[in-house]
Amino acid sequence: MRAARLTELKRFARRFFRNPLGVVGLAIVLLLLFTAAFAPLLATHDPYLPTLTDRLSAPSATYWFGADELGRDIYSRLIYGSRLTLLIVGLVIVTSAPIGLVIGAVSGNAGGWVDAVFMRVTDVFLAVPKLLLALAFVAALGPGIVNAALAITLTAWPPYARLARAEALVIRNSDYVNAIRLAGASETRIVFLHIIPMCLSSVIVRMTFDMAGIILTAAGLGFIGLGAQPPLPEWGAMISTGRKFIFDQWWVATIPGAAIFIVSLGFNLLGDALRDLLDPHLRQRN
Repeated sequence: MRAARLTELKRFARRFFRNPLGVVGLAIVLLLLFTAAFAPLLATHDPYLPTLTDRLSAPSATYWFGADELGRDIYSRLIYGSRLTLLIVGLVIVTSAPIGLVIGAVSGNAGGWVDAVFMRVTDVFLAVPKLLLALAFVAALGPGIVNAALAITLTAWPPYARLARAEALVIRNSDYVNAIRLAGASETRIVFLHIIPMCLSSVIVRMTFDMAGIILTAAGLGFIGLGAQPPLPEWGAMISTGRKFIFDQWWVATIPGAAIFIVSLGFNLLGDALRDLLDPHLRQRN
């Protein structure tokens, strides 16, 4: 069993590394993780310490990416901002994916009025644009990283529920599930031990794609002042403070924007590669 899993893992890695764009996406994500893990070692300045004599300094040997309106090193703030980005992504993923997965699996397996109620609630959330719904929730909860993550979670779970329901509708009538049901297994055991594990590959791909959207939504909330609050070096908030200087001191807003773009692109490329590998229909076509 262990040798078979190791062989399958090697095959998966070989297929993955044949996709150059997927490798680029993986490299960007790993770089983000490395940057967040070793931020104190990589930063060249204190990200919170203002130096008014150097305010709005252009990129140089002292300030690699320039300085902001308070003279803080933009490079160091980007480095520490990667931690906030991963924190928000992590908080949203570990809450929204399990919620949607359980709701969708239970709905698809139970059917009837349970399915109707769960899916109509899901439709209500899907009918409203994510950013608008997140704005409403975070305005009610108050600004802050945790509240922003919670607001994004409340808008991010419906796609997982739809995906898990579609998988559950196929799996619930399969031969092995019927055999387990005839053996006396409860519906709860069937959902959590047999249906949900079969949905994980699709959910993992969806999670990877959603990470880019979470980053953009979090940056949007930070941009309008409802996400991370000053002086935290959140990338969206950095763009917001730098937009006043976009024509003369372009680096203040452009460089955080470039960081958001690159990281979002990395997650999208990685998700696309994982979809090609984990989707059985695409695998057969290849």
